[in-house]
Amino acid sequence: RSTEDIQPGQHSRTATVHSDACSKTSAGEYFSPPPECYPPKETFSMKCSKVCTTRGILKFVEITVNILVLICVAAAQASAAGFTSFGGFGIGSFNLNSAYSPFEGTELQEVRELDMQFTQMRAPCVYGGVSFSLAAGVLTLVFLVVGAKPIQQLRVGLLAGECAFNLLAGTSYIIAVGLYLHFVSQVNSTEVCKRRERLYARRGYTSMNCVVQGGDAAVGLFG
Repeated sequence: RSTEDIQPGQHSRTATVHSDACSKTSAGEYFSPPPECYPPKETFSMKCSKVCTTRGILKFVEITVNILVLICVAAAQASAAGFTSFGGFGIGSFNLNSAYSPFEGTELQEVRELDMQFTQMRAPCVYGGVSFSLAAGVLTLVFLVVGAKPIQQLRVGLLAGECAFNLLAGTSYIIAVGLYLHFVSQVNSTEVCKRRERLYARRGYTSMNCVVQGGDAAVGLFG
C-alpha cells in the first residue's frame, strides 16, 4: 500500500517492535543482534577527517610555528653565550685542564665576567620568549583537541572564544616580536657587549658581535 494508507499508530508499533527486537537480541537470548542495533563504529579515517580540515591544519601550523619560536629563542641564547657560559646562565662550559680555551690569565677572567653579564642581560628575552611561545602553543593545542568535531556540531561560545583567542594571540605576537628585537638591540648597544666583542675579535672570533644574530632574526620571522 502507499504511505498515505498507513495509519499513524502503525508507525509507533513498528518502532516499538524494532526496539523490542534489539533489546531482546542484545540480551543474547536467542541469537546475535542484527548490525542495525549497534551504533556505527567510528573508523580512524572518520576521526582524522574531524581534525584534518582547513581549520585543523591551520591549528597544526600555529603549533608548529610556536615550537619553532621556542627552539630559536633557546638557540639564539646558546649561540650568543660565549665560551665561558653555557646556555646563557653563567655555568662554566669548559674545563681548562681538559679543553682548549682561546683565553688565559686576566683576559680569561675578564671575558668570563663579560659573558656572564651579557647572558644575564639577555635572560629576560629567553624567559619571556619561552613562556610566551609555550603558552600560545598549549592554548592552541587545547582549542584543537576540544574543537575536533564537524564545524556544525561546535557550540557558538567555543567558536567565539577561539576567534577572540586568535585575534589576541596574533596581536600579542606582533607586540612580543617588536619588544624582543628592541630589547636585543638595547643589550647589543651596551658597553658590556662592545667590550666583549673586542675581546673575542682579538682572538679571531668575529661571530660574537653586537648585531642581531641569526637566531634572533628567526624568532622574529617565525613569530
